Amino acid sequence: MIELGAYGGGSALWFRDRLRTLASYKRVTEPFVVSIEIDPSQMIEALDAADPDWRSSIQLIAGDVRDPVTAERVAEIVPVGTPVLVAEDSAHVYETTWAALANFSRFVQPDGYFVVEDGCVDIEELRLDDGWPRGVLPAVRDWLATEEGQAFRVRRDLELYGLTSSPEGLLQRIR
Repeated sequence: MIELGAYGGGSALWFRDRLRTLASYKRVTEPFVVSIEIDPSQMIEALDAADPDWRSSIQLIAGDVRDPVTAERVAEIVPVGTPVLVAEDSAHVYETTWAALANFSRFVQPDGYFVVEDGCVDIEELRLDDGWPRGVLPAVRDWLATEEGQAFRVRRDLELYGLTSSPEGLLQRIR
């Protein structure tokens, strides 16, 4: 699992725990989360308080998803070709979403998923606050129109209940 944008670390623990459950069913072999945050100091403090052994299954990288060097640092830990789910939950603005897709989509294997969270920021009826950022959905749509993006398809059929905070954000690699 590669998590882009970690904030306080709660989702890193949640992803890790879900992977542990899948491992108990022999669906994954080694539960491991790589979590990227520009400044993970708050996250480290929260993880230490919640689970002192978190370092055995969560690797933090202090970095910016917009910087290709960050993706290279991830590649040193998670070689391209390893089955990985990527979840993008960082700044929720056009430039960051585009960069996350461009820099990290290479880690997703055929039939695997890249999840772009919180596209709801671009849908007026779903915006809870005028201060929310914008740009997720335009970035996803524009990136999918590129040659690299055409290797993915949007899986709207997986938005089972007709409402999600991540509309058009379930991207499956098809080649």
